[in-house]
Amino acid sequence: MKRKKLCALGLVTAACCAGLTAVAAAPASSAAPAPVPQAADFTGYQLVKLPNANVPNFTRRTVRCPTGKRAVGGGAEAQGNDAILVGSFPTDDGTGWIGLGRQNNYRDVGISVYVICATVS
Repeated sequence: MKRKKLCALGLVTAACCAGLTAVAAAPASSAAPAPVPQAADFTGYQLVKLPNANVPNFTRRTVRCPTGKRAVGGGAEAQGNDAILVGSFPTDDGTGWIGLGRQNNYRDVGISVYVICATVS
């Protein structure tokens, strides 16, 4: 007898199982659909880099956008023999990017941080 495999994720059913042969529909909702966000206008695109520097493990390094610009993306890199990137995320105010890491068997780690900035309207 052939078995049917079904997978569901939240309200949307996804084909996440190998050999999927049937899909179950999610129940209809009476709630109004969420409004579609309007596209932002990005001008003055700029990449700002905080070059690699050795810092104590778990020390946050932060790079900021120039005044008037907002972070629209970013990243960080941990450098060293056994370096691990622990975090890469925007600042709370959205004007920069934070990176932090650690290195096994060492007290410090090399961290580079990048932020993609733009004037957003």
